[in-house]
Amino acid sequence: MNNKPEIKPLVSRCGVDLLLPFALVYALTIVLHGHLSPGGGFQGGVLMAGIVTMLYLGHGYEDTVKALSYHTLHAGEGIASVAYVALALMGVAVGAQFCQNILYRQGAVGELYSAGTIFWMNVTVGVKVITGIGSISLLMIGLLAGRDASQDA
Repeated sequence: MNNKPEIKPLVSRCGVDLLLPFALVYALTIVLHGHLSPGGGFQGGVLMAGIVTMLYLGHGYEDTVKALSYHTLHAGEGIASVAYVALALMGVAVGAQFCQNILYRQGAVGELYSAGTIFWMNVTVGVKVITGIGSISLLMIGLLAGRDASQDA
């Protein structure tokens, strides 16, 4: 009987645990600063696919599904979609156009919150893409593991 621990899973798990916080902060930074610099909701959201893949490679299928629930991600995508449409309809509600920036006088130029409605729309796009790509990634990882992520709790 071989009682030696496997080195490869330990090394990959420790590497993922080391890099994961930096990847999460980077993705959130790209989402939050998208109206000030190149990047934005979509680009930051797509980084989530890499984060889900990192979790899978370091911790395996069961731990990934425990950390990121498919049903929670799927519900979050719907909530973000409704929030985006609500923000877009704010312009129509005050007599402007659909998706018009009506809060443009809020905040100071160059600060994090400086673009009014554009900032909030960028954040909702980021949440929608993060949850959408995250749930799709869980489904693909489930196929690799021979499981159905939408059925796992």
